[in-house]
Amino acid sequence: MIQRIQTLYLLIVAALMAVTLFAPLAWFGMDGQQLTLHAFALKSSTGEVVRPPIWTGLLLSLACVLPLVVIFLYKRRMLQLRLCVVEMVLLVGSAVMLAVAYFWGHAEAAAQGVKPAMILPVIALVFAWLAARGIFRDELLVRSLNRIR
Repeated sequence: MIQRIQTLYLLIVAALMAVTLFAPLAWFGMDGQQLTLHAFALKSSTGEVVRPPIWTGLLLSLACVLPLVVIFLYKRRMLQLRLCVVEMVLLVGSAVMLAVAYFWGHAEAAAQGVKPAMILPVIALVFAWLAARGIFRDELLVRSLNRIR
C-alpha cells in the first residue's frame, strides 16, 4: 500500500487540501479594516465572521478526506480510479468556489490580495491526476499478468 507511488501522491493531495482548509486564503481592505477569507468564513480583523462561505469549506473538507479513503481501497483499483476522478472534479470545483468567494468578497474592497494557499487546489489537482495515472498503470499491469497465466 505505502510502497505504491500513487499512495504518496494521494497523501500529498490530502496534505495540500488540509493546508487549504486551515490557512488564510485572501485578504481584503474595506473601510479601514482588513477582512481575511478562510475556508469556512470571511473574518474581520477582530475575528468576527462577516460572511460564512460554508459550501466552500464543505467542498474543501470533502476534497481533503476523499484521498485518505482512496488510499485504503488499494485492492479495488477500478473503484480507486473512479474516486480519483471524483477527487479531481472536487478539486476543480473547489478552485472555482475559491475564485468565486474571492471575487464575491472583494466587490466593495479598496485593496485586496491573494495568499499562497489559494493556488493549492490547482497543485493538488496535478497530484490527483498523477495518482489516477499510477492506479491505471497498476490495473493494466495486473490485467497483463492475468493474461499470461
